Amino acid sequence: MTAAQTGRHDSDISDNGSDLKILAIDTSTAMATAAITCGRRVLAEAVFSTDRTLSARLMPEIERLMMLAGVEISGIDLFAASIGPGSFTGVRGGLATIQGLALATGKPCVGYSSLALLAMNFSLSPYPVCPVLDARKSEVYAGLYDCSSPTPVAIIKDCVLPPADLLDLILSSTDQPVIFAGDGAQRYADLMLERIAGRGMIAPFQLHTSHAANGAMLALDACLRGEAVPPALLQPTYLRASEAEINRKQKM
Repeated sequence: MTAAQTGRHDSDISDNGSDLKILAIDTSTAMATAAITCGRRVLAEAVFSTDRTLSARLMPEIERLMMLAGVEISGIDLFAASIGPGSFTGVRGGLATIQGLALATGKPCVGYSSLALLAMNFSLSPYPVCPVLDARKSEVYAGLYDCSSPTPVAIIKDCVLPPADLLDLILSSTDQPVIFAGDGAQRYADLMLERIAGRGMIAPFQLHTSHAANGAMLALDACLRGEAVPPALLQPTYLRASEAEINRKQKM
């Protein structure tokens, strides 16, 4: 990220981003999360339920974290959000919030996969990780990640498909044991353990929820690679059409 993008002088930004303040969020599931970081230090973080209350809870939670972190909105250098896949309403609401804040402060944005974010719970794991989100309609959003380094690397790109098809795809892609995590893994746990037959494990309950501080680390790395963008260029990844789009096409 350049000094022009952040509004700061080059001398104010270290080469490794150690003084870069980031506001990161994830609103792709019913459990939302937000965090404020400075470089690779977490200043404040929250995980909270937003079951049909995202618009009422997100901004107050961000304001509370800013107070806890002792940071003004004008002091944020980079705004980051998960771009999906996940809840259409949740992803849209989170992106709109981050875009609005970035636009108001003249700062850039970074987006990251909600599945890669969940995989970050397992950094340095010797086993591949399959983050799985319930996509409803008897499908899941999922991917397969190599988490042996601090940042996940996709083995199977993010996709949407029936759980049984996902398991067939995994069995053809790796012979290693696989860790499954996410609300989709919880919903289809019996099927997954039966089909994988000793080569799969369901993560403990506390690891099924994403953490925005991990998103801030993904955003920081992306920023240092020069991948920050203006707010208008931050776009969602839905992987499939929304219910409204499907209904409209059927009527046409």
